[in-house]
Amino acid sequence: MRIRLIAVGKVKERGLRAAVDDYLGRIDRYSKVKEVELKDGPIADVEARFRKAIPDDRARVVALEVDGKSYSSARLAKFVGETQNRGVQTLCFLIGGADGLPPSVSAEADLRLSMSAMTLPHRLARLVLAEQVYRAFTILRNEPYDH
Repeated sequence: MRIRLIAVGKVKERGLRAAVDDYLGRIDRYSKVKEVELKDGPIADVEARFRKAIPDDRARVVALEVDGKSYSSARLAKFVGETQNRGVQTLCFLIGGADGLPPSVSAEADLRLSMSAMTLPHRLARLVLAEQVYRAFTILRNEPYDH
């Protein structure tokens, strides 16, 4: 299974960029991972960019939304494991920009997931997501990272 993080905007801050890249590199030990950065703009344009970035290969799509379901790290790991065991080729995580995700893209997702009841900047959400996906793989393999 491949992991695809699709997000509006770029992570420009050096420290955040380095941290995101570190976790993406760690994830890559377990699963091929790709980060797709989309240009912001009018909602119709952003919607089209998301649709183009989501692969057609039986992908499972997770929309990050403040009002989505709350998962613990262990529950996210279970979800990732179940997705992998079902033969899903790509697990996509979607992160919106300042205006959030286009409503139609979010509504069509297989899961609407909340990382916090608080609204997070997209750059920080991407870092937290990358860390949690890495943690999910360590939990699935009973590795010592998750304490």
